[in-house]
Amino acid sequence: MTLVSVPDERWLNLWPGRAPVELALWDMFGEVPGAADGGPEIVVPPYMRRDLPLARLADLPRLRVVQTLTAGVDDVLPFMPPGVTLCNATGVHDTSTAELTIGLTIAALRGLGDFARAQTTGTWLSSTRMSLADRRVLLIGAGSVGRAILDRLAAFEVSVTRVATTAREDDHGPVHGVGELPQLLRSHDVVILIVPLTPSTRGMVDTAFLAAMPDGALLVNVARGPVVDTAALLLEVMSGRLAAALDVTDPEPLPADHPLWRAPNVLISPHVGGNSTAFVPRGRALLRRQFEAYAAGEWLSNVVG
Repeated sequence: MTLVSVPDERWLNLWPGRAPVELALWDMFGEVPGAADGGPEIVVPPYMRRDLPLARLADLPRLRVVQTLTAGVDDVLPFMPPGVTLCNATGVHDTSTAELTIGLTIAALRGLGDFARAQTTGTWLSSTRMSLADRRVLLIGAGSVGRAILDRLAAFEVSVTRVATTAREDDHGPVHGVGELPQLLRSHDVVILIVPLTPSTRGMVDTAFLAAMPDGALLVNVARGPVVDTAALLLEVMSGRLAAALDVTDPEPLPADHPLWRAPNVLISPHVGGNSTAFVPRGRALLRRQFEAYAAGEWLSNVVG
């Protein structure tokens, strides 16, 4: 039977009856399960661990598939052995990340961070704040999370313009190409980033990008920290010209003495976009489908490499 390693108890007991694969716990640090027989054929690395010994994947002679629990795989790709298939968790984090995106956007516009800080001193900080309603939102990234964000924005009386690598039409209307960004940025109040980290998106939000955003605009990053040039963003928020709501930063974790923590008009959450109670049930459903397909010799979903 196919041996599959999963990182913790949350991913066991995927089937009430006989399982199509044998599941073994392995956090990639301890002894390799089934080492005498070549180890697992499928490895599911721990979720959101930055200290994983991913180089150990090269020492597993029977390894055929690495199934991540993250949508982004930029940290895993450099360690993939030749001939091994890499699958990501596209779809698993759509609900959680879309929820947080809306939450960060509303919190930043309505000043919830300021109110939370004022609460510690008992200050009644009453003022008129910006509503999400009537805002012009530029959504950069048209993947599954981008679609989930778009669906949730529909309830907030906003206008949404979408951008992806190439221009196209889909069931939700037009998608603009990235080449149009310099013009589009000038006419939008909220810019939401939900792109993968690739050579073309690393540093995409640079000095010129930020300069094209209108005064008072809000940048929301739920993608990856290095998509944004942190130094360039700091200059804009410290001047008070732009605001930012960030679930991801560069560097990450953000050091306690980093100026972003104390910059005005900046709201930061610690990379928790996908880490909610919605994660495990959707992750379990994906793993069930993937393991069943592998055992049956069928095509796997979410293949990225």
